[in-house]
Amino acid sequence: QVQLVESGGGLVQPGGSLRLSCAASGTISGMNAMGWYRQGPGKQRQLVAIMSGGGTTNYADSVKGRFTISRDNAKNTVYLQMNSLKPEDTAVYYCNALIRLMNYWGKGTLVTVSS
Repeated sequence: QVQLVESGGGLVQPGGSLRLSCAASGTISGMNAMGWYRQGPGKQRQLVAIMSGGGTTNYADSVKGRFTISRDNAKNTVYLQMNSLKPEDTAVYYCNALIRLMNYWGKGTLVTVSS
């Protein structure tokens, strides 16, 4: 079994910052890409940022220059540093991992950007 546990969500004012973490555990040998997706109110889940096992990153256009994905392979953890947050960033953020060609998801952490 694979477990992905997110943390770090919460309420933040516009212009503020948050750092999300996702720790993977269980049968995770062969883990390749790890990333973050989000689902806003009334919207479909969409990619935010992803990092391959080799370190290549890809970001949604809406977060480029504001969000940074990083990864600690020794801790099997992926991070998402979110700066200059906007109300439209409000969503449930989900961690994703590709392990032996299968996608795994965390339960999500809520980020609310509001004054």
